[in-house]
Amino acid sequence: MKQTDKDSEKDYSFTITKTLPGTMARAGVLHTPHGDIQTPAFMVGGTQATVKALTPEMVEAMNGQAILANTYHLMLRPGAEVVEKAGGLAKFMNWGGEKGKPTFTDSGGFQVFSLGMAYKKGIDATSHSSKGDSTQATHSATQLAKVDDEGVSFRSHLDGSKLRMTPESSMQLQWQIGADIHMAFDELTSPLADKAYVRTAMERTHAWAQRCVAEHAKQWVNHKAAGRPYQALWPVVQGAREEDLRRESAKFLGALDVDGFGIGGVFEPGEIPEVVRWVNEELPIEKPKHLLGIGSAVSDLFLGVEYGVDTFDCIAFTRQARNGSLYTASGKLNITNAAFKQDFTPIDADCSCYTCKNYTRAYVHHLLRAGEILGLTLASIHNEHFVVDLVDRIRESIMNETFFELKEKYLAHYS
Repeated sequence: MKQTDKDSEKDYSFTITKTLPGTMARAGVLHTPHGDIQTPAFMVGGTQATVKALTPEMVEAMNGQAILANTYHLMLRPGAEVVEKAGGLAKFMNWGGEKGKPTFTDSGGFQVFSLGMAYKKGIDATSHSSKGDSTQATHSATQLAKVDDEGVSFRSHLDGSKLRMTPESSMQLQWQIGADIHMAFDELTSPLADKAYVRTAMERTHAWAQRCVAEHAKQWVNHKAAGRPYQALWPVVQGAREEDLRRESAKFLGALDVDGFGIGGVFEPGEIPEVVRWVNEELPIEKPKHLLGIGSAVSDLFLGVEYGVDTFDCIAFTRQARNGSLYTASGKLNITNAAFKQDFTPIDADCSCYTCKNYTRAYVHHLLRAGEILGLTLASIHNEHFVVDLVDRIRESIMNETFFELKEKYLAHYS
């Protein structure tokens, strides 16, 4: 099954090459102007046009297929215009050399809320005015994100300066940055927001998605005239933990003339089978789906694929690596613990990453305890390889129909 485009100049497509009977899982090929992505795939997090502590060549060596950067961060520094002048995101960061490799950008919406107002999970500080707008605040009255129907006003987490983002400006910034795939601007609600406000935010997300589609079309006309490649648009399904809202959001966005879809929200363990299933039962089968920010639960990778997710992203794996929390086939370990001081075995004997092939637990333990930068690199290589490789194995298991055997065996061994 292949997603087709009315505009043959788009140089973008998604082809489903294999489905797994009895599930929503599928393998496919997501074609972009900078190359193909074999799906399911894990998108490596390169928030500020860099994967922390790693070079692009290191990411490529671990079979990373695409990098996801953040519009909010890049608009602040170095500025979208700088990335554009450099030749676009892939060229700017030398991802894939002269030809380049695929890149994603998220809209900046999550960071507007999480950084622009110092958002903390579990705090519901949303108040509503008689005009229907909201101010989401936390402990600091100086850090605010004010949402209205036109967009969001917020303060930079760098210097506190007042900023404004709208669906149109998010699209303009993303076209400047030049990633192959963009996420539409959406409103993220607090995890504890009541259903009435979740609906308000969802409906606002829908209106913003329509505006994103309109601005995206304008940008494509201009970029095509300038001889630049197509950049795809994926709106983000919202609705929190409410089945009726999630299905309504998926139906509404699924009817738009877009290239794929993001599935947004803050997921707790165990929620993916329900929420992702609700969404993917309503979205068009032939278009790709991306699960935004899955967290660090290994089981969620299996569950996401089983219920129709094609691509994932998450920065937790490298963040945890920098704190000494390393993933292995039998579970996580804290490499900074004293028990590893004289452990001269690899982090994971079954791992084929550069770190495990060349260094010991004792050495990585020493580097991190000593505050050496190399420790951050070696730990990050291992964790990022772990998740990229696992999703690659899941994809292979779909192709040879051993998905459930892999899932059962892997999760039984993983603690």
